[in-house]
Amino acid sequence: MSDTGTTSLGGVIVATALPYREDATAPAGLAVDYDAYAEHCAWLVGSGCRGVGPNGSLGEYSSLTDEERRRVARTAVDAVGDGDGVVVVGVHAPGSHQARHWAELAAEDGADGVLCLPPTLYRANPGEVVAHYEAVASVGLPVMVYNNPIDTKVDLTPDLLGEIAQIDGVVAVKEFSGDVRRVLEIREKAPGLDVVAGADDVVLESLLMGATGWFAGFPNVFPAESALLYELAAAGRLDEARALYEPLVAAFRWDSRTEFVQAIKLGMDRVGRYGGPCRPPRGPLTAEHSAAVIADMDRAVTALERRRAA
Repeated sequence: MSDTGTTSLGGVIVATALPYREDATAPAGLAVDYDAYAEHCAWLVGSGCRGVGPNGSLGEYSSLTDEERRRVARTAVDAVGDGDGVVVVGVHAPGSHQARHWAELAAEDGADGVLCLPPTLYRANPGEVVAHYEAVASVGLPVMVYNNPIDTKVDLTPDLLGEIAQIDGVVAVKEFSGDVRRVLEIREKAPGLDVVAGADDVVLESLLMGATGWFAGFPNVFPAESALLYELAAAGRLDEARALYEPLVAAFRWDSRTEFVQAIKLGMDRVGRYGGPCRPPRGPLTAEHSAAVIADMDRAVTALERRRAA
């Protein structure tokens, strides 16, 4: 369990989408646009979010070369890591030696913490999961473990998190099971561990149950409103929080769907931010999915425009 001097990884930290530009010499003809990414990170923090999370699933880390992956993290640190915002770098990897390697590079590059899934290509048993996080935490950066049983098939249950929380340097869990009942149970079984909402479409429910952060996708689209939602929920101003949250939930649900990266990038395009294409294996949205995302986004945008005009 981390000591009290360890950096908190709470607040609204945005799992950043990654912009590409066309380049025939780059993988799949798409090169990372580092300048646009730096501007996006600065915009998110300038809009009220606490920090950014490069190299997560939304950042398409698994489609990057090793050189690109490290440069993305460095770009985020350079853009906001001078006191403006915190940077929590994704160090997800198949094995503990690779995850520890990425954590070591994140530490060298000035990150404030790391986000780490269990082993990504193997349904590890509880002992192997604990060993995985011990290796990552040994680097010395604050660690946010990431429970995403939908994609990894490994469930960091409250009981298992109680064990993981005993590792020095593990400070938080990004909880993405979608089961808000777990917030209280995790707080009971692992009282020293901060619970961070991981699924956008249950964020208000999670915050009201005691989550102390939101590692989020849709603030790529609505950063100021997302920061306000967090502040209202943290202050217990439920009526105001619900009034802001309910028109956004239909869009937020895309954060928990298979096409979440494409959907959030399309959402960015709809509000005048550049989202753009994804690298394989992610392809473009189907016409049906595109129409559904646009409809949900346009309802959210209309509601926010009315709110601003009121």
